[in-house]
Amino acid sequence: MSAKTANKIATSVIVAVSGLIVLVLAGLLGYILVRGLGHISFDFLTSAPETIRRGGGIGPQLFNSVFLLFLTMIITIPLGLGAGIYMSEYAPANKVTNGIRLIVEVLSSVPSIIVGLFGLLVLVNLFGFGFSLFAGALALTVFNLPLMVRITEQGLRSVPREQKEASLALGLSKWKTITSVMLPIAMPVILTGTILAAGRVFGEAAALLFTAGMSSPRLDFSDWNPFSPFSPLNPFRPAETLAVHIWKINSEGLAPDAKEIAAGASAVLVITVLAFNFAARWLGRYLYRRFTAIK
Repeated sequence: MSAKTANKIATSVIVAVSGLIVLVLAGLLGYILVRGLGHISFDFLTSAPETIRRGGGIGPQLFNSVFLLFLTMIITIPLGLGAGIYMSEYAPANKVTNGIRLIVEVLSSVPSIIVGLFGLLVLVNLFGFGFSLFAGALALTVFNLPLMVRITEQGLRSVPREQKEASLALGLSKWKTITSVMLPIAMPVILTGTILAAGRVFGEAAALLFTAGMSSPRLDFSDWNPFSPFSPLNPFRPAETLAVHIWKINSEGLAPDAKEIAAGASAVLVITVLAFNFAARWLGRYLYRRFTAIK
């Protein structure tokens, strides 16, 4: 067999496998969206769920997911940026640093259900946070922190060495060089990774079953006192997120229209995660053009 023929066969196999993967993914997303889009309405997105009667919505669960996302990212982003900057610019090249990188890689591959069990044992029981949004946010921080560290480190390492050396040659301190020269250049990569991490948070369910809980109190959206047990802003209350609600509806839903609610909630979740991914790609390209002046 000639090299040209072998190349054509290999290319055809790769294209066929890639096309099959795209078709499976498109079919899965299309099936979820076709089943669920017809059930999505303003009332569905804002009303509370019903356990026995028809016509329940996903309003509290959707709010819980957004609020949990906010809590998780305000914890994850500073820690991830700080650890990534240290690993990229300050950590010495020795066995300790290599060990830290290995731990980060291993932690990023730990199944989310294991993170949830860790949260249950340590955050919920040992530290006494109970089933709460705060415990869920900390568990998801453990889940997403390795991704943020790697993204920050890779973004800083992608900065051209000449720009870093030119800044230091002009008399800027190392920290000033990092914050004023390197971070703006690496920001497209970091922001893209941050949005993708946010999409993972929004769609996570397994870790939250054991930390945030599978039920929510009846929220009073006129009560904005964060210490009130019925306030939507209370981070120490149990909270059922949208992904957990979908699992719960499919496993033990008693409402007559449980299947329709699950289909609509699944479509909302898929649309939101797709929006995160498309936003990440658009924002990454926009910032890259903005900082590099490349069209």
